[in-house]
Amino acid sequence: MIHQLRIYEIFEDTKAAFHDRFRDHAARLMRRHGFDIRAMWEARTDTRTEFVYLLAWPDEATLRARWSAFMADEEWSRIKRETGAAVGGPLVGAIEDRVLLPVAYSPAFPAPCSGYGK
Repeated sequence: MIHQLRIYEIFEDTKAAFHDRFRDHAARLMRRHGFDIRAMWEARTDTRTEFVYLLAWPDEATLRARWSAFMADEEWSRIKRETGAAVGGPLVGAIEDRVLLPVAYSPAFPAPCSGYGK
C-alpha cells in the first residue's frame, strides 16, 4: 500500500464554495472511481490557506489509472465549470501532489514492508 498527499491552495473569499464542491461532489465522484480518502485537513501558512488530504492506494499503477478516469469524468468536468463560473474563477490555485512510500521502520507500518530502509 502507498499513500498520496494532495495539497491545494484555496482562497479565503471562495473557501466555502471550495469546501461545498469537494464535500458534495469531488469526494462522492472520487469514491465512485475507487479512491480511498483517509483524511482531510485545512492548513494555513504565512502566505496561504491549504486544503490537504490523504489517499490510500494499493500501488502506483492503480493511483495513475483511477486519477485518469476521474479527470476524464464528464460529470466532474461539468461541476468544475459550473462552480468556477458561479464564483467567477477557479476555486483552487497551486496543487502539490506527493506519493508517499513507507519506510520499513515507520510506526504506522509495524509489519515488514518493501519501502525504503528495509
